Amino acid sequence: MPRHAYRHPSQSGYLPYILAAVASSLATAGILIFMFSYYPAFPIGKQPTITASNSTVQQETLVTAVFADVKDSVVHVNSLFIARDIFRRPIPAEGTGTGFIVSGDGYIYTNNHVIENAQRISVIFSDGTELTAKLIGSDPITDIAVIKVDSSKLLRPVKLGNSDSIVQGQLAIAIGNPYRLDNTVTVGVISALNRTLEPTEGFKIDGIIQTDAAINPGNSGGPLLNSKGEVIGITSAKFLGIQSSGGAEGLGFAIPINTAKRIADELTEKGKISRPWLGITGADMSPQLAGELGTSVREGVLLIDVVGGGPAEKAGLKGTVSQPGSRNFMVGDIIVEMDGKKISSVKELVEKALSYKVGETVEIRYYREGSRKTAWLTFGERPKES
Repeated sequence: MPRHAYRHPSQSGYLPYILAAVASSLATAGILIFMFSYYPAFPIGKQPTITASNSTVQQETLVTAVFADVKDSVVHVNSLFIARDIFRRPIPAEGTGTGFIVSGDGYIYTNNHVIENAQRISVIFSDGTELTAKLIGSDPITDIAVIKVDSSKLLRPVKLGNSDSIVQGQLAIAIGNPYRLDNTVTVGVISALNRTLEPTEGFKIDGIIQTDAAINPGNSGGPLLNSKGEVIGITSAKFLGIQSSGGAEGLGFAIPINTAKRIADELTEKGKISRPWLGITGADMSPQLAGELGTSVREGVLLIDVVGGGPAEKAGLKGTVSQPGSRNFMVGDIIVEMDGKKISSVKELVEKALSYKVGETVEIRYYREGSRKTAWLTFGERPKES
């Protein structure tokens, strides 16, 4: 064998390759060591524990704290009234709802429809104590009522917030007694502000709060609270027409507490709400009705009846006499303006009238037998049954 045919590894050209292989092996080992030292190993069959986020924990803590602070101020309101069976015979019936204490001496806010026509009203507190309550005042139009209990101990009132400062998306907490399930808490957000609803025909309430916190029959009259535990609204199932039937999923309404307090203060002081009154019944004019009546006035409010001794009669306005085709038939006055604002419908007339106070005087423009006339009307106080 020639001498140059064999070389010792240390002297051959393979040395760089051997060193590279060793270095690569060490580098790979180092990476593996790093990986296993950085990522903790979990025993087979076990998974890491998943914890709730801070925001979830904070909300749970907040809601439980609000409930603990307010629960003794929220009451169950029961009302006993007389209903009629299918044969029109009187039978006793019971209604239920919620209320909340607003003063240490026993004043409580609730909804009018919770206690309407009640022969007896009772209040059950969170400790089970039941007391008879008396009605201080109620307003069917805004669905607000104030009742009062006489207690031997000082009661714990809620804190009233400012409903003008709430914003869409903020937390909303409702407490009530849906379907007689006492002290039920539901949570959501303020879904929308300044909704306009018409709980009573011809009367609108502006500024209504919409929430997705569940509101069911029995919640009516209960508090809607913010994250500070302040009452920002009074929940009302009446606005959905769900006193006796199912409501809409995630669609609840509440009367802003600023509005409710203003109404409640007047109820506490006077026992009623004074609203302006025209003393008329009317119908919307239309081209079709104008043709039937033989008048050229196609828009406005036709006066059907004018209440004797009421504001409209005192202003000289006249209603419709008899029926079309009758010998003595006469078309009533047709109101087209109030204080310079065009009036096209009964709804517009009522809305405009409600912007005034009892005793204020307004200019009325109307048509009588084709002639445009003017009258000055002083609002009276709306009778309770009107």
